[in-house]
Amino acid sequence: MKTSNVSIRALVLLVALTAPISWANDKKKDPDEIGNRDVGKGVNFYSLEKEIGLGKQMAQEVERQAKIIDDPVIAEYVNRVGQNLVRNSDAKVPFTIKVLDSEEVNAFALPGGFFFVNSGLILKADNEAELAGVMAHEIAHVAARHGTRQATRGTIVNYASLPLIFMGGWTGYALYQAAGFAIPLGFLTFSRAFESEADMLGLEYMYKTGYDPTAFVDFFEKIETLEKKKPGTMSKVFSTHPLTDDRIAAAQKNIATILKAKPEYVLNTSEFNDTKQRLAMMHNRRIDTKKDDGSRPTLRRNPSGTVDDDSGDQKTPKDQDERPTLKRRDNEQP
Repeated sequence: MKTSNVSIRALVLLVALTAPISWANDKKKDPDEIGNRDVGKGVNFYSLEKEIGLGKQMAQEVERQAKIIDDPVIAEYVNRVGQNLVRNSDAKVPFTIKVLDSEEVNAFALPGGFFFVNSGLILKADNEAELAGVMAHEIAHVAARHGTRQATRGTIVNYASLPLIFMGGWTGYALYQAAGFAIPLGFLTFSRAFESEADMLGLEYMYKTGYDPTAFVDFFEKIETLEKKKPGTMSKVFSTHPLTDDRIAAAQKNIATILKAKPEYVLNTSEFNDTKQRLAMMHNRRIDTKKDDGSRPTLRRNPSGTVDDDSGDQKTPKDQDERPTLKRRDNEQP
């Protein structure tokens, strides 16, 4: 049986994509080279323009399903922190950064630079450096084009797994996908190698921006401790970025070996505290509103002295003064 050239190329690409990432390129370990290195290099079926278009479509879907916090103070602050990190990254695309009204402690960046930060992440962070560390990690995924590279890998694996006689060529694959049999491509669930690379690049980005890189490790250790104390309570936290002791140890090693110690770092700002307090007030107001949403029965007194509820039923008459009263015993002297 003849094997098509397309099939052979797909299998060759599959071997290349499944090979472990090599760190031979020392530029990736040199923060001084940020911006002058192509960290997004690799087999990719998506052009940068197509990647931006794809991310825009996905972002529009997110905004249709989620609530965006449009408070100008909060939105401006988070965007400014993010854009400062982007300027100190290897990203080749402009970023659009928005805050989602979600209590889940998470953040995610879509291909092409569309970035969403959950309000729950800001509330859980103790300082701006912790927030910046998580944001830098997500920016690294975009800079390294992990989303479309992962999707490319999925496409090749999917195609290579098909019988070579199935309609033949890419037309057969397109029909296979249209029939609904194709495995959905994951743009947010990355391989262990991609997560490791994003950890390293993210540390470099926050370091170059001036933040204390150990805050990244502090935050992940805190989340891990919370999960260990109460298993299941933080099960959704970074569901696309599973925490492991190995990742934390690797981050600590990268800080010690790649990043030269600076005399001082940015750990926190008053703006972070103000933003966090503003979010907390919004959250508390929402809780109060839920408690008093009008769903509970209310009582009102009618002129006859009886008490009506909203259903129109009359209740037992009550004294005008409902304060507790003291009754004197008969044998007590006045």
